[in-house]
Amino acid sequence: MSKQLEIKEFLTLKETLALIDVRTPKEFEQAHIGGAYNIPLFSNDERAIVGKIYKKEGKEKAVFTGLNIVGKRLTQYIRKVQDITNSKEILLYCWRGGMRSSSLAWLLETIDFKSYTLKGGYQSYRRFLHNSLAKKSKIVILGGMTGSGKTEILIELQKLQEQVIDLENLANHKGSAFGSIGENKQPSTEQFENYIFEEWNKFDLSKPIWIEDESHLVGKDFISEELWKQMRIANVIKIEVPDEQRIKRLVKNYTVEDKEALINSIEKIRRKLGGQNAKIAITEVENNNFDKAVSIILEYYDKAYLYGLSKRKDENIHSIKLESENPKINAKKVKEYLDNKFE
Repeated sequence: MSKQLEIKEFLTLKETLALIDVRTPKEFEQAHIGGAYNIPLFSNDERAIVGKIYKKEGKEKAVFTGLNIVGKRLTQYIRKVQDITNSKEILLYCWRGGMRSSSLAWLLETIDFKSYTLKGGYQSYRRFLHNSLAKKSKIVILGGMTGSGKTEILIELQKLQEQVIDLENLANHKGSAFGSIGENKQPSTEQFENYIFEEWNKFDLSKPIWIEDESHLVGKDFISEELWKQMRIANVIKIEVPDEQRIKRLVKNYTVEDKEALINSIEKIRRKLGGQNAKIAITEVENNNFDKAVSIILEYYDKAYLYGLSKRKDENIHSIKLESENPKINAKKVKEYLDNKFE
């Protein structure tokens, strides 16, 4: 007999047991619990058929239809699970924690698996996620103008055993009109939230949690309201870096792809940049004068960043000058500043 678990116990076991999502490929692609494998009981079309029968003809007819579909594939399900894990214990979930996960649990028990299903299914995971992100925490925002090297510092802070959420890494986007250059496809906003929660759930909320200063939207992914509200009232450690370092870093990060990608990104902000400035920047890119192009673009982003910063309380903004180009040195300096400022 499978055992149904509450979300907290389920997530604890997730650290040691294989996790199977039995929802359709479409549901899984939209968003899933971190680390899950997809073994769908139904295809996308089959799920739609069963759902329509349930609404029109009732539960019993829908169940029989479902059994007729999955009955032909029982051996396939077992083999897929065995390919994933050598353990005889496994975690399963579906949308509501009902028929789909319990059906696969029953099948696996016939070959001596001990299965644990999630009470309330994926829906309970999402409720727990939002409640968790709303809990009071000690978020610290790492701020600074575009090209200041914030991401590199966050990486080094992680190496120093600091708690860090790298939003741009989780979103596959650097957070500007140029942010998609060199990046993989972005996850859905829902999956982005799941990725954030998987990190958040490991943290001690009584200790600092470092997050880069971002807008509400990272590429096409929204930061959840619960987390966003906390970010907006958090203390900001604003790093100040010489302009030449910023330009050098941006040229290195954004000119590795073809010029067309860079020009297309400039076109996205043509109106905000100003038609004449956009024209000059594009010309400079075409002539390989990347430093000049970046300096023109920075005029817009610097104004935009300072405007966003002005929306925060002055007492929450703490500036620190960084002269070194070494992110390890800068991470230690930023950490020391925080420790001394708020000890």
